[in-house]
Amino acid sequence: MPKEFDKAEVFEALKPILKACSKNLNLVADDEGSYYLDTHHIMKNKKPLFFGAVQIRKNYVSYHLMPVYVNPSLLDTISEPLRQRMQGKSCFNFRSVEADLFAELAALTQAGYGFYAEEGYIRGDE
Repeated sequence: MPKEFDKAEVFEALKPILKACSKNLNLVADDEGSYYLDTHHIMKNKKPLFFGAVQIRKNYVSYHLMPVYVNPSLLDTISEPLRQRMQGKSCFNFRSVEADLFAELAALTQAGYGFYAEEGYIRGDE
């Protein structure tokens, strides 16, 4: 039987990456298995624009980053190992702490925050 990975360890390593971009965002959830941020920008469907989340799932820990869905060109320079962690258009799945990939993910998250700010989805006065 395969060794169970430490979901909490992976979650606690990913959460600060997203938390570093929490300024001027709305904290939706912050508990043992989920850290979730929305913008204050209200879309046509009357819901806030999603920014990102870290969530413990059954077989992995997911890192969702909506700016890469809104602007796929943010992904143009990511490494192949990080791209291999992608599931769908804006989700990265991990089963272990991978410092190099997490550093790259942190830079991508900062770039996504910058893109949202440039587009007016995040304002400094919120």
